[in-house]
Amino acid sequence: MKKVRVVSGRAVPLKRSDVDTDQIIPAEWLKRVERTGFEKGLFSTWRDDRNFVLNDERYAGASILVAGPSFGVGSSREHAVWALQQYGFDVVIAPSFSDIFRNNCTKNGLVPVVLDTKAVEALWAAIEADSQTEITVDVERLTVEVPSRGLTYSFALDASTRERFLEGLDDIGITLAHKSAIDDYESRRPAWL
Repeated sequence: MKKVRVVSGRAVPLKRSDVDTDQIIPAEWLKRVERTGFEKGLFSTWRDDRNFVLNDERYAGASILVAGPSFGVGSSREHAVWALQQYGFDVVIAPSFSDIFRNNCTKNGLVPVVLDTKAVEALWAAIEADSQTEITVDVERLTVEVPSRGLTYSFALDASTRERFLEGLDDIGITLAHKSAIDDYESRRPAWL
């Protein structure tokens, strides 16, 4: 997992609530053996609509997705996180996330930022007024800023999740941080075990 301290970029206003993981990445994409190419399936049903926000050229190359409440509900699938990341998103901002989806985000390096509905609506307004609006998400300071609009919001991350992002640690990296203790234990463990 790569280290994530600050993400600055443009954003996409996904003005939908209760977006489930099957809408993020439909089930037929779960049959893939490789862990690449999922960006093509991201919101694939909705992308058939020419007016869907990801089809709007103004938002091409955005690295932040600003969504409505209850983002990532439904079945657990890491594929949803992979699809968002492979499309180019480093952060998803929403008023709420499914616990399982949020956990999958934190274990794969996609920053889930919870802001209240009014803050999300202010971000949508800023993005829609100017698609070039830059948003900065600072994981170290736990802030979301839109300098051009004078907006600053705080968000919460528990200490271990924040550390995971700042140090770029997935579950294996966290385990390997204790390598010397593991090696010491293994050297003292009876051979018959």
